Amino acid sequence: MNFPIRAITLDLDDTLWPFAPIGERIERALHAWFSEHSPRTAERFPIEDMRALRERVFAEFPQHAHDLGLLRRLTIERALHESGDDPALASAAYAIFFTERNRVDFYPDARDGLQRMSARLPIAALTNGNADLAAIGIASLFQFQLGAREYGAAKPDAGLFHEACRRLDVVPGEVLHVGDHPSMDIAGAAKAGMRTCWIDRGDHAWPGELPRADLHVTTLTALADWLDAGAHSRRST
Repeated sequence: MNFPIRAITLDLDDTLWPFAPIGERIERALHAWFSEHSPRTAERFPIEDMRALRERVFAEFPQHAHDLGLLRRLTIERALHESGDDPALASAAYAIFFTERNRVDFYPDARDGLQRMSARLPIAALTNGNADLAAIGIASLFQFQLGAREYGAAKPDAGLFHEACRRLDVVPGEVLHVGDHPSMDIAGAAKAGMRTCWIDRGDHAWPGELPRADLHVTTLTALADWLDAGAHSRRST
């Protein structure tokens, strides 16, 4: 399919790297840290119980659903409080979380595809998560990073997509949003008037009730090939 685009917005988690291994590593690293520095917390909240506490805190603060970093900090503080330990330890524990959160294992196609794409068009990161591109080491490939925490609402809120287009200074119809989630990414971007590319990492079946994305790829290599072919610069007939 051929259509004109002048910029790209790109999801991060499960688009450039799988999040599940990161989440598991965070849990193990935090538990190990608590075992050393706050044994009462480690005993009171082994990994499965800490996961349940996190879900409880998330449910208690729906007004912060767009700020996953804050919710993680609140979970750590709650764990320390309920185990009767020093709440001042929360900052050091959160630093462990931040370090592990930004240790990512890219999909094999992601780095090269991203570099090829950024050589063609401006790219902005658009995420509901709390990855830090500077800490990961790829910030130079992006014009900017816009997160749900910063904006105040999460995808699929159309406002988040529109704010990214405004910062790119490109009308939504000429911005391609690339992401893995059919409703959060693709349906959300389409509702905002953007072009869409579903990168199918095998984690989601396409819901039958949703219109298809403009493009469907399984790797960023395929998307970079599409850009190299010039299909984005020719108007459809």
